[in-house]
Amino acid sequence: MPDKTQIIKLLKEIADMMEFVGENKFKINAYRFGANAIRSVESDINELISDKKLDLIKGIGKGLQSVIYEFADTGKSSQYDELRKQVPLGIGDILKINGLGPQKVKQLYNDLSISDISQLEEAVKNNKLAGIKGFSDTLIKSIPEQINQIRKNKNYILFNKALESADSIISKISSLDSVVKIEVTGELRRGMEVFSSLPFIVLVKNEKAFLKELSAEFNITNKGNSVTITGLCDIPVIINYFDNEPAYIKGLLVTTGSDGFVKKMFGKKELSGKNEKEIFKNAKVPFIIPEMREDEFLTVKGKKLKENSDLELKEFKGLLHWHTTWSDGRDTLETMINEAVKLNFQYIAVCDHSKSAAYANGLKEDRILSQKEQLGKIQEQYKIKLFQGIESDILADGSLDYPQEFIPNFDFVVASVHSKFNLDEKEMTARIIKAVENPYTDLLGHPSGRLLLSREPYKIDTEKIIDACAANKVAIEINAHPKRLDLDWRWIYYAREKECLFSINADAHSTTDISYLKYGVMIGRKAGLKNAEVINCFNLESFNRFLNRKVKRNTYK
Repeated sequence: MPDKTQIIKLLKEIADMMEFVGENKFKINAYRFGANAIRSVESDINELISDKKLDLIKGIGKGLQSVIYEFADTGKSSQYDELRKQVPLGIGDILKINGLGPQKVKQLYNDLSISDISQLEEAVKNNKLAGIKGFSDTLIKSIPEQINQIRKNKNYILFNKALESADSIISKISSLDSVVKIEVTGELRRGMEVFSSLPFIVLVKNEKAFLKELSAEFNITNKGNSVTITGLCDIPVIINYFDNEPAYIKGLLVTTGSDGFVKKMFGKKELSGKNEKEIFKNAKVPFIIPEMREDEFLTVKGKKLKENSDLELKEFKGLLHWHTTWSDGRDTLETMINEAVKLNFQYIAVCDHSKSAAYANGLKEDRILSQKEQLGKIQEQYKIKLFQGIESDILADGSLDYPQEFIPNFDFVVASVHSKFNLDEKEMTARIIKAVENPYTDLLGHPSGRLLLSREPYKIDTEKIIDACAANKVAIEINAHPKRLDLDWRWIYYAREKECLFSINADAHSTTDISYLKYGVMIGRKAGLKNAEVINCFNLESFNRFLNRKVKRNTYK
C-alpha cells in the first residue's frame, strides 16, 4: 500500500506531464488540487483506500479515485505510464529547476530539443538560452548551480518523508512471523535532516526464516547480518538483524552511531547491558541521548553545552509565527486559534506576511489595522492570549518593510529575507544585521534561507549574525518546516555559547502544518537545547517580559 507521500508525488507528476503534453487545464488543476487535498488528510489514508472511501475527501473526484485505487492495488498507474510514453525521460529533472515550469520546459524541448539536464547544461554553456522570451539573465545564470544541486540531491529524501516511509516499513516488517521487534537506527534515529537510505535494526526469532520471508516479499541483497531492500520507498532500506537480545541491544547503540561518537566515547571498551543506558553506565561513559551522538558533539567546549537536551513539545506554551487566509495561509484566523486552543497553547502570535510579499497577499497598513481590530474582538471570546505579529520582509538595505513609526502596532516582529537572495556575503550579512538591530525585531526568521534538497543557504557570515542577535537580544528561529530546519543545528551550539534565545516555529500555513513542530524539537535536541532557552516554552508573564525587553508594547489586556 503506498503512503501519502507517494500518492502526492504521483498526482503532481501526472499534472506536470499533462501540462507538458498540452492537456486540458481544468484536468491539470484537478490533479494539483487533488495532491493538496491528500496532503491535508489527517486520518489514515490507507484505511480510506482500503474501505474505498476516497470520495469523503473534498477535491478527490471519481477520476482521481480510480488512479489512486489502481496505484494502491498494483503499485502502478496506467495514466502515468501512458503519459510517460509522451514525455522524454529527462524532462522530470528539468521540471525541478526553479523558474522552469512545464510551459518553459516544453518551449526548450520544442525549440532546442532539450530533453535532459545535461543538454540544458550544454545549452546554457553555449549561450543558447539568451534572448528567448521568459528566460531572464538571472534565471539563466541560476540554472547550472541548480543542476548541480539536482544531481547532488537526487538520491536523498527529507526528514518528514523518511519518517512517513519508516512508519510504513515498520508496519510491513513487523508483520513477518520471524520478527520479534524492529526499530529505526542510524541517522534517522539521530534526527538528521536528509537521508540517502533508511536504517533499521531487527530482532528475529530465526535468521534463516527471516531471510526466507524477506526474499519472498521484497527485492533484497544480503551481506553479513545486514540486508538491503530496494523498491520499498524512494531510497534503499537497510536492515541490521540479530537473533538474540544482547546482540540486538549492542547493535542498536553501534548502528545508531555516529561512527566517530561511538569510537571516541567507547573505544575498545566492552559493550554490554540490558539496555543502552546500562551499556553507557557499564562503560563508565555519561549517557547521551541519540539525537546528540554526532561528531560535532565531541568538539563542543563547556560542560553545560554537553548536557542532554530536556526539550519537549509538551512544554511549549506559545504558538508563534504562523499564517492565515489574511495572507497566504490555507485556514482562517478563527480556525487557527481554535486549533491552538485544542492543542492547549496558552498564547499565540499570528504572523502573516508583510506588504512587500505581494506573492503571498502580504498585508498593507490598512489591513494590519483591520486585523488588529478583528483580533481585539476575538480576544473577548477566548482565554488564550492573542498577539498580533508580522513576518516582516527584510529589504535589500536591511530595513523592515513598514515605516519605523508604524512598526509599534505589532506585538511581535519576525524579520525574514524573502527576496534578493543572491547578494554577496558582505552585503547579505550587513542587510540581516541591520534588521536585527532594529529595536522592534524580536525574532530572526529562517536565518540561512536554505530549502533542503532545493536551495542552498544565502552567502552569509553566520557567526557575525549570531553575534548580532546575542548583542541585540533577538531570538533566533529554528524553522521546523521539514524543507527548512533552519537554523542549522550545527550552528545552535555556537548560538547557545553566546547565550542566544531561540524560537521553534512550524511556520504553519494551516492547522495540519502545526505538526511540523516535532521536527524543530528534534533539531533543537541535536544541539542540546534546553526548554529554558526557547521562548515558546516561556509562560505568558515571561513572554511578555521578552516582548518588552527593549521597547514598550501596548499588548492586549
